[in-house]
Amino acid sequence: MKIATFNVNSLRARLANVLEWLKSESPDVALFQEIKCTTAEFPRMEFEALGYQVEAVGQKSYNGVAILSKTKFTVEHPALPGNDADEQARYLEAAVETPEGSQRPHIRVATIYLPNGNPVETEKYPYKLAWMEHLKRRAADLLKTEEPVVLGGDYNVIPTDADVYDPVAWAEDALARPQTRAKFREILHLGYTDAFQHLHPEGHRYTFWDYQAGAWQRDNGLRIDHLLLSPQAADCLEKCEIDRTPRGKEKPSDHTPIWVELRV
Repeated sequence: MKIATFNVNSLRARLANVLEWLKSESPDVALFQEIKCTTAEFPRMEFEALGYQVEAVGQKSYNGVAILSKTKFTVEHPALPGNDADEQARYLEAAVETPEGSQRPHIRVATIYLPNGNPVETEKYPYKLAWMEHLKRRAADLLKTEEPVVLGGDYNVIPTDADVYDPVAWAEDALARPQTRAKFREILHLGYTDAFQHLHPEGHRYTFWDYQAGAWQRDNGLRIDHLLLSPQAADCLEKCEIDRTPRGKEKPSDHTPIWVELRV
């Protein structure tokens, strides 16, 4: 199974690019973030025409996540469990059927849009850290199922200095602060594998480039979109790559997709 995650940064503004990418790369499962539309406004028909089953959790103008799958799936949680007071659309979890002949009947996926946390001197940073704590608890509970689990999305976390073009400039940003990195490591230390880092330890491979100051042209990027695998999923890991092509299109998202292939 090919499972991709893509922060589309306003689906209505990028729909043509996203559809072109789906037709070209044909992931079995696509996890979207920052769709920036309500659930009712999600362009379901366009994706269904490509053979995808679709579910989305959106809100007007901000946030929003979605799951697309070529096989049937069942939504398990439309929001992050244990975080009921949060009204922002940032999490969607589902059990996805695997293709016929697979060793396991389904794989569990979640699409995640973790809070940015800036400015750090405001309430936004404590909100980010609290959200990460809730995510850690859910990630721990998912391990108890002993199922293949893929937690994919825009984590808004720069895990190490090797994941940013200028570590000094970003040292005090919410994405790279020590508390942020520590929370991310706590999730990994539960038993999850950062798929891309595992296969590409060389570093300085990015998934996000700001629109300003020629960041894309200079490759001044960040690796903040991640696919975390439970041990059962990590055992099936064959490939993980960043697809830079969509970022070079006209009027692109500032993120680009990252995908894994799992031998299920």
